[in-house]
Amino acid sequence: MSIKFLAEDDRPREKFLMKGKNALSDAELLAIIMGSGNRQESAVDLARRILITVENNWHQLSKLSVKDLMKFNGVGEAKAISIASALEIGRRRAAQEVPERKKMTCSKDVFEFLKPYLGDLQTEEFWAVLVNQNNRILHFSQLTTGGISSSIVDVRILFKTALEHFATAVFVAHNHPSGNLKPSQEDIRITKQIAEGGNFLNIKLLDHLILNQTSYYSFADEGLL
Repeated sequence: MSIKFLAEDDRPREKFLMKGKNALSDAELLAIIMGSGNRQESAVDLARRILITVENNWHQLSKLSVKDLMKFNGVGEAKAISIASALEIGRRRAAQEVPERKKMTCSKDVFEFLKPYLGDLQTEEFWAVLVNQNNRILHFSQLTTGGISSSIVDVRILFKTALEHFATAVFVAHNHPSGNLKPSQEDIRITKQIAEGGNFLNIKLLDHLILNQTSYYSFADEGLL
């Protein structure tokens, strides 16, 4: 009986989507890797039987060669390679250190971080740097690009992106291709709008920078936030 004929709660892929990866058993995870079972067993049943032979231990399973895995009815070379590859990915992941996210402690940090992206542009762009509660970067991206003198940002897109990345605070920045760092009335208006929207969503606007190749203007440093 193939996976498509099982009860919905027993279909590993559907269960993954509905309940999340943590809801899946070891057998269900292995079944997803294999994709199918054999004439007598579903992928989950086959996975369960394979795991029983190694005492339900992933480390023991990783010791099996491709030829060892192919001894199970329904596991051909392609499935065996898929299983071995997935276990190798897990081994490499465990061996790697989790990279530390860069921390933004002041306006200069934000300027130094974004200068390579914005400093030399001939048109104006608006960027956001999303951070967690420790001011470590979760995500950064260009939100809009405009002409020589303006780039209008949609505040809804900014906060949609922030919510998607579970950010608790944001830095925003844009460049002035003219080199003049004095904020325009539009710059002041959009800063106020972002700050007010952030207060409503409990996502704090930490700073808005206007920058060029060599320097920057910080709304926070100037006491405008």
